[in-house]
Amino acid sequence: MKRAISSLMFVAGLALVPALHAEQQPTYGPHLEGFEYPHPIKRFEFSSQRQPLTMAYMDVAPAGKANGRTVVLMHGKNFCAATWEESIEVLSQNGYRVIAPDQIGFCSSSKPEAYQFSFAQLAHNTRALLQSLDIEQATVIGHSMGGMLASRFALNYPQMVEQLVLVNPIGLEDWQEKGVPYAPIEELYQSQLKTDFEKIKAYQQKFYYNGSWKPRYDRWVNMLAGMYAGEGKEIVAWNQALTSDMVFTQPVIHEFDTLSVPTLLLIGGKDRTAPGANRAPEDVAKRLGDYPELGRQAAAMIPDATLVPFPELGHSPQVEAPDVFHEALLDGLKTR
Repeated sequence: MKRAISSLMFVAGLALVPALHAEQQPTYGPHLEGFEYPHPIKRFEFSSQRQPLTMAYMDVAPAGKANGRTVVLMHGKNFCAATWEESIEVLSQNGYRVIAPDQIGFCSSSKPEAYQFSFAQLAHNTRALLQSLDIEQATVIGHSMGGMLASRFALNYPQMVEQLVLVNPIGLEDWQEKGVPYAPIEELYQSQLKTDFEKIKAYQQKFYYNGSWKPRYDRWVNMLAGMYAGEGKEIVAWNQALTSDMVFTQPVIHEFDTLSVPTLLLIGGKDRTAPGANRAPEDVAKRLGDYPELGRQAAAMIPDATLVPFPELGHSPQVEAPDVFHEALLDGLKTR
């Protein structure tokens, strides 16, 4: 009888494990309320598409001797301005003023119920932010989806861009052109509603980090998953669906040959990120996300490009190997 009771207690204990694990995951508001940013958040209030909006951003002064240059950091779709934490520190220590915004629809910025999302609109919003800060020219660094946005910014406002830096940008291939089928926004929304910590981690482990994982990556998964676990889950998922449509339908790769600013490509070769690959035919999916080749092709297309490959790194070299990444970044910035 004692063995039976012990067995029941053991089973009951196992049943509590997932619940306890879930309790350990933080919960954040729809604008990342409760998440701690590495620097104070400021807010740019403006009107766009007949509604008041707020763009959150960090404005970090040089910690070392100022070199007179400003860097604007553009986050990816599954990232926030806070993910640039180590890069902000390194750039500031090396004399740069750093502006790191959360784009509309993301993280601690407004998430509208209705908004015509486009890279041109987000670039326009970012230009308005910089103008409000009296910044006439900056080095623009974009990672992942932020690389698509940074490219659009440089294409639309070249006079404001001293140098363009693309860190494993998505959009180095046109997925729709390659055979990935379109997914309606409502379908994307339903999929986003199922998002949680484990799904985000599994996706990033597979596509971002070549199957490996380090505990320090959990902070950035918690950052995203916490918004889905909170009371604003629906509006977070809706904005993610809208921006997924933007990413899929607005390629910038076809305009790379018209970029007129010096461009530095920092490419982790183990990256296999390819939005929509999960709904593509198998023969199409296996050809997507070949970043070593995509990086070479992009460098050949851009008139004034420098390619720096990281063969053993993945989608987020600034997170995966910050020392290696920042050494290459600072060297690339010194050349201008």
